[in-house]
Amino acid sequence: MKWFNRFKAAAKGAAAGWKGKMYDFSSWFGRKFWGVDNSKLATNETIFSVISRLANTVSILPIKLHQNYEMKTNQAYDVLVNSPNQNMNGFDFINKMEVSRNERGNAYAVIMRDIRMQPEALIPIDPTYVTPFLNTDDDTLWYQVQGAGGTYYFHNMNMLHVKHITGISRWQGISPLDVLKNTLLYDKAVQEFSLSEMEKPESFVLKYGSNINEKKREEVTKNFREFYKNNGGVLFQEPGVEIDPIEKKYFSSDTLKSERITRSRVANVFNVPVSFLNDGEVQAYTSNEQVMIQFVQMTLTPIVRQYEHEFNRKLLTEHERKQGYYFKFSLGGLLRGDTAARTAYYQSGIRNGYLKQDEIRMYEDLPPEGGNANKLWVSGDLYPIDMDPAERKITSKGGGSDE
Repeated sequence: MKWFNRFKAAAKGAAAGWKGKMYDFSSWFGRKFWGVDNSKLATNETIFSVISRLANTVSILPIKLHQNYEMKTNQAYDVLVNSPNQNMNGFDFINKMEVSRNERGNAYAVIMRDIRMQPEALIPIDPTYVTPFLNTDDDTLWYQVQGAGGTYYFHNMNMLHVKHITGISRWQGISPLDVLKNTLLYDKAVQEFSLSEMEKPESFVLKYGSNINEKKREEVTKNFREFYKNNGGVLFQEPGVEIDPIEKKYFSSDTLKSERITRSRVANVFNVPVSFLNDGEVQAYTSNEQVMIQFVQMTLTPIVRQYEHEFNRKLLTEHERKQGYYFKFSLGGLLRGDTAARTAYYQSGIRNGYLKQDEIRMYEDLPPEGGNANKLWVSGDLYPIDMDPAERKITSKGGGSDE
């Protein structure tokens, strides 16, 4: 409780009065820093695509509270999954955190606790308002938040913080968009150049012969101006006058090459397969299942492990952790493969005694049957795994059976 006392003193009662007028955090939702939204999400299709995919994928993963492999519930689980705060459900909360993490490099959420120190609400905060720092007195990590009613200080146990990679000298994650700054500027320049070239009006070169006098030249010029102004019509080409169009120097292949380079770099920074960005580049995969395995192992697993560690450390008490409680995202649904692959896996699991029929039914969102369907079986063919071998039916060499 010592850390909480320090937290209350430094925050000057912010935790105790967060619902009051001075500490109303509802005004933080949807607020823009300096009144300007300079996000790349609204102006770059590739960035929008990859962040949407990551945020939506993490948001749909089931979150479960386990105690030694058995599913449990408590107040922290109910707040996180069902109602993080009065304005959000669990999907919205995780989605906003993941979008913020990928857009700004960091995602923060204040943990509000009741009188029993149990989580009562989780309030996402714009990373622009948050500054992590170490308290020089005891080297503990605190977060300074510039709120609507003043400056607040939160101990690290009262702030969920998920981020991209950091170095030893920093606590804030590196923003992927900062890493992609030059790539995005180049891509934007190519798009603007291509658009400007396509929007340019047609240009022409008028050539006059030496026999064209000043009056005749003015008549030819006037005639051409009328033709150009009307965007067509009849143009009389006088003897001694040549009209040649100026060819536009725009090549669509250059734009396609630039877009492919951008997609490749964005995929590398966000650590996703480039095929997820609808790139036509040939990949060394024999099936979509291999792509998903790479995505889950190389991309999603590090992300969800970070969330799990934050939830376990800051939403569960030390006593609960010692009792075997832990949060876990379920990634198995993303690796189930197609119907044929799932069928082969389920058959192997049943015949080799490591899956129950009821477990398979729950994987497929079917209600469990109970009874023998909730038992492990071994091939014999087939018996409950706890059945006395002496009671099993013995097949004779001649194809009959001994009773």
